[in-house]
Amino acid sequence: MIIAPSILSADFGNLEKSIEPVKDAKWLHVDVMDGHFVPNITIGPVVVKGLRGITEQVLDTHLMITDPLKYAKAYVDAGSDRITFHFEAVSDAIKTAEEIKKLGVKVGVSIKPKTDVKVLLKVLEYVDQVLVMSVEPGFGGQDFMPEAVEKIKELVTLRKVIDNNYLIEVDGGINKETAALCKEAGVDVLVAGSYIFKDKNPAARMNDLR
Repeated sequence: MIIAPSILSADFGNLEKSIEPVKDAKWLHVDVMDGHFVPNITIGPVVVKGLRGITEQVLDTHLMITDPLKYAKAYVDAGSDRITFHFEAVSDAIKTAEEIKKLGVKVGVSIKPKTDVKVLLKVLEYVDQVLVMSVEPGFGGQDFMPEAVEKIKELVTLRKVIDNNYLIEVDGGINKETAALCKEAGVDVLVAGSYIFKDKNPAARMNDLR
């Protein structure tokens, strides 16, 4: 299983030092918020470009923004390796996935906690990963919403039917206990922010999740 530390909870005053303890993680998760689709503003392409200059880790960029196609190229040019957009933010998820894939990166689709997995049925064959939000997107440090576990199980079942080996990712309220629930359900990628970076020993927290 891939553990992707979310830099949303890192120290933006010294990102290089902050991510040093998690340098052995395969992925870093980058939460992009526009203050419109979600009630917070976070990271622009310039921050991703800065990250790309200090790490070779996969930059898993989650666009929690109203117009993902308008900005996807800027994040790819800055160094993102994977771009995930929200199903709720677009009128045509298949077109969005295809256009992002043309930029030469892996593409993912995400759903909010109140969105039914079934809305993804038509787009699942076009994506490389599906991100299940286990908190309402916008801020870190929220409690895990247990209904996410059933969504993960449903996506595992659909993966067998659709014949596309997409990764199943979960983000929000991940700690040692909720990680175990998600693992048992069949998740492939765990995104954890506060649990890792708000501890005095982020590397130890990474090992806890492993």
